[in-house]
Amino acid sequence: MPLSPKPINTPNKPLFSMLAPPLVTLDQLTDHLSAHGHAELSAASVSTLARCNLADLLSLRSFWNDLPPDRFLRDGGRYRFRRHSCFVVNQGNVQQVVHRAHWQPVEYNALHGGIERLFEPMLTALVEHPAWRQLLIGLASSANAIKGAQAWFIEAHQFRIDTSDGIGRPTPEGAHRDGVDFVAVFLLDRHGIKGGETRVFEANSPAGLRFTLSEPWSVMLLDDERVIHESTPIQPLDEHGWRDTLVITLRSGGFQGPAAI
Repeated sequence: MPLSPKPINTPNKPLFSMLAPPLVTLDQLTDHLSAHGHAELSAASVSTLARCNLADLLSLRSFWNDLPPDRFLRDGGRYRFRRHSCFVVNQGNVQQVVHRAHWQPVEYNALHGGIERLFEPMLTALVEHPAWRQLLIGLASSANAIKGAQAWFIEAHQFRIDTSDGIGRPTPEGAHRDGVDFVAVFLLDRHGIKGGETRVFEANSPAGLRFTLSEPWSVMLLDDERVIHESTPIQPLDEHGWRDTLVITLRSGGFQGPAAI
């Protein structure tokens, strides 16, 4: 894959080097995502995509300070906190649907697939924020540019991975696909950690790329049919650290479920 990443250092913590994401500009997004199966955008490009001020997006980070524990971790860990809500975006309209469980087939998630996981919903103040709705509309428009205008069934996941027990695993299921059309992984915050490297691979070959998202509201966009992805475990640099992300999936035709609707 082109656009080799460059090493960077964590702000205020230059104790280890990280590989910078191979950013593309917003006008390159459609072609690059179509050609390579993934594309990375800066926070400034995300704010342009969402047609809102970056300050408005940054203000949403406070909603990551009140995430309930993930009660469904099958590895026995206590490192993941999350909320989850679902939406339908069609022709510029955003509709939040009745709260529903998150479900994936075991073919896509060998660790947690095949079970209905009902997480606490996202807070009303977040989902009614204009920047949130603009973000979903922007992502749907990007999906439309590749696969044609249609309704997109969107699941949004707020995650905090915590190192209070010494290590946190952003993707305990390992390298995976999600069984959707597109995935957007936004980095919201990194605090007092090392690790959390993003790795993306072509689904049908060993070719891949690794880098570390570090800028708040930078994003990796994925064509889920063509690539698999994972994030490496995180460890604390001091006594306690965390990594906050927002994962948004877009699927055509309906939500995933034991009987898709």
